[in-house]
Formats: sequence, structure tokens, C-alpha cells
Amino acid sequence: MAPHRITLNDGADIDGFRQAVRRLIFEELAPQHVVFAVTKEPDLFGHEVEGEAPAVSLPRAVGETIGLVICHRDPERYTLLYQLVWRVLNGERELLEIPSDPLVHRLDLMAHAVRRDLHKMHAFLRFRRVGGEHLERFVAWFEPDHFILEAAAPFFVDRFRSIEWSILTPIGSLHWDRETLTLGPSARREDVPDEDDFEADWLGYYESMLNPARENPRVVQAEMPEKVRHIFEPAAVTSPIQTASKRVEQMIEQESTMPTKRNPDHTVEVMWDEEPKSLRALNTVIAEAGPLVPGATQAVFGEGPAHADIVFVGEQPGDQEDRQGRPFVGPAGRLFDKALKEAGIDRDKVYLTNAVKHFKFEQRGHRRIHSKPTAGEVKHYRPWLMKELELVKPKLVVALGGTALLALTGKSTPISRSRGRAMFGNMNGYITVHPSYLLRLPDEETKRQAYEAFVRDLAHIRDLAKADLTTGELPLAAE
Repeated sequence: MAPHRITLNDGADIDGFRQAVRRLIFEELAPQHVVFAVTKEPDLFGHEVEGEAPAVSLPRAVGETIGLVICHRDPERYTLLYQLVWRVLNGERELLEIPSDPLVHRLDLMAHAVRRDLHKMHAFLRFRRVGGEHLERFVAWFEPDHFILEAAAPFFVDRFRSIEWSILTPIGSLHWDRETLTLGPSARREDVPDEDDFEADWLGYYESMLNPARENPRVVQAEMPEKVRHIFEPAAVTSPIQTASKRVEQMIEQESTMPTKRNPDHTVEVMWDEEPKSLRALNTVIAEAGPLVPGATQAVFGEGPAHADIVFVGEQPGDQEDRQGRPFVGPAGRLFDKALKEAGIDRDKVYLTNAVKHFKFEQRGHRRIHSKPTAGEVKHYRPWLMKELELVKPKLVVALGGTALLALTGKSTPISRSRGRAMFGNMNGYITVHPSYLLRLPDEETKRQAYEAFVRDLAHIRDLAKADLTTGELPLAAE
């Protein structure tokens, strides 16, 4: 069978791809029988199309992925996306929930690259004023890595609706006249003036975009694409940074958290109405407080012996944990159980809990997709976690992943640089990956190696729990 050739327009041809998919699915043509090509000449199909094919119903997450990946410059993007559509419509409707699948992994990387390009354009595009007093207009130059021009347009229309502006790029241009957005041809950098008298107002806008916690100018500039660094004078970066500390303090003061007081050693102590003296009393406080982010079915408390030698701290409950009210019972929990067994650790003899006690998620159709808690949310739950550890009094506290480490230390540190033995205040600790990390790895060999390393960590944790941690010596029976 000769390949069915589909020719789409150069760029992010979402309309052309949609029509092509409808026709190909209607004709039941599998991906191996289709060849996609792109052209700079306006031409939808490389063959004659008769009539309109019926619409194709896809999960929302698939539509979102298509919307991002189609903006990528990879010439294989249409082929990869059609493979996704075909598989989803032929028995693999939950395909995007399997990050280890090679196709899903590649599409995730492409979607991430497009999101990052959009972020750079939103954060670093700079308008210059042109024209006379009565014909004021603003023009900006940007060089995107991908075909994101149309995808970025709503952001600028929403934020600069009351002025007339143009955004010029090598792949096309956007023009807004306060009422209508139009697309135009590509442009040159020389079409935008080098400077204007709008510097003070622009600096204020840039300051509002800057993360005030990033006080290192080199870090801030490293986040900028090299191709736009030249448009930011040193003052545009250093001025907001000079006031960063004060602004961070203001943000912290405004943050809604549990009533607290700060001790002389800078630790935070909760001002309890009645300080809980048992895990049951603490769980009652957590349940009555309710979730910080609405949506969770219930609080998921810690589980295990009240005075276990080992406490494992994870990130937050997942979908299954929220439904069952127990920690580590979903896919990551089942993998964790398997690793514990291989390492010689009895789950019933350890204490399992999470840094965040409620499930945070995004609703996608009928599915609830895990959403990573923010640093502020972790901080909100931290007093409960620390009281929980104080009541259990374990010999060893294990941080499973970056969120748990943030909750235990107050610092965001890469696991790769801190993995192994640690101290969490006056508590003996150990840092390793979260079992969900193993599920996200792209290929079986990488996953196998990471799983074996995780089991080795658990075996070391088992031995440390038996050791005299003041000397590091193991009892004779463990030798």
C-alpha cells in the first residue's frame, strides 16, 4: 500500500492538522500508512479531499498536548501527534498517563520546550515606543525558538488591551489596534528602535514579572534567552534585585498560614489553641482545618506504629490515597511496597506520611491529575508534619523526593546533590527519591537501574535504623 501523503502549512497548522486527522480517522488509515510533510506554500492536502469528515472526540489532555506540540519546530511533530491520536482512539485512552512510554516521553519533552519558549516571550519581550504624540504605538522584537506566535497572542492582548502595539518576529508578526488582532509577515530586528523614553514604565513592568526570591543577577540573566539579553540594561535587572529582600518579606507577611511565632533559633512554632498530645489529637486538628486548596475528599493522615523507628515522608496524597484515606496505596505506593519487601523492610513496622495532607489536583474530564504543591502550600502544612515527627520520635526520618526535603529543611535542594544520610534539625535523616519518580522514567533500562539504586537506599536505611547512630556502628546481628 502506497503511503498516504498529507501536506500541511509551515508553522503551527492546527486547522490543517485537525482536518487531516478527521479524514485519516474516517478512512481508518494507520500511522504507518501516512506521511506528513510541510510546505511554505498555502496548501492543506497533497491529495484531493471530498466532503467534510466527522469530528474526532479526544480526551482534553490529548487536545492540550496537540496544541502545544504542534507549535514545536520538530519536522516530525505531525507524525508523532497522529501516532498519539491513533493509539488513543484504538484502546489506549489513558496513554498520556504513562510517562515511560517512548512516544509520550518525547511529546512531553516537546511540550515542555514550547511552554518554556512561551514563558520566555511573556517574560522578556520588550516594547519600544514609536510614532508621534498623537500616533503613539509600541513595537517589540522577539526571536522564538518555536512557532508560538499565535499561541502567545492572547497573553499580550489581555495585558496591553488599551494600547496599540506590534510584535515582530522572524516567523511572522502580530498587530493590535485596541479592537482587532491581525497576523502579518515576518520582520527584521532593524524594524524596532533601539531605545525610547518609555524606560521607567517598562522597568516597572519588568519588576512585576521578576521573581523577587532570585537575588543573584547571574541567575536572573541565565534565565533569559541569550538572544534577548542585550535588550536589558544592567539597571533593568539590578534595580528590582536591590529591593528583592524587602519584597520577599512583604510577600511572606501577606501569606495566609497557621498562626505562628518565631523562636530565637529562627524555627517556626505553631501557636496551637490546644497543643495535641497524641497523633489522634493532631489528626483531629488537621481534619477540622480542611484542605488549603479546595477539592480534596479528605485529609490523609500518617499510618503506622505510633513510635516506629523509621518514618518515610512523601510529597502529598494521590488520587487513590484521597479516595481511600491511606498513604502510599496508588501506583507509586505499590512500587514502594515492592521495593520495601526486597530491601527487607516490613511496611507494617514503619510510619508513612506526607508533607502535604490533602490531594491537590487539576480536573481533566473525569480524571483528577496530580498537581505539585507550591512552596507556600508546603510551608502551610509543615507545622503539622513537624509535630507528627515530634510525637512519633523515630530513629530515622526519610525524605522521599524534593517536596519532602523542602518540608523537612525549608530549602529546595536537588535530590541528586543531597542523596544519602542527612540531619533534619536534631533528627537523623536520609534523602532518596520518591517512588513516583521511578514511574516517570522514559525507558526500561533507566528505570531498572534507578529502581535498583532505590532498593539499595532502602537497605541502607534498614541498617541505619538498627545501628547506633551516634557511632554509626551496626549491631553484631546485622553484620
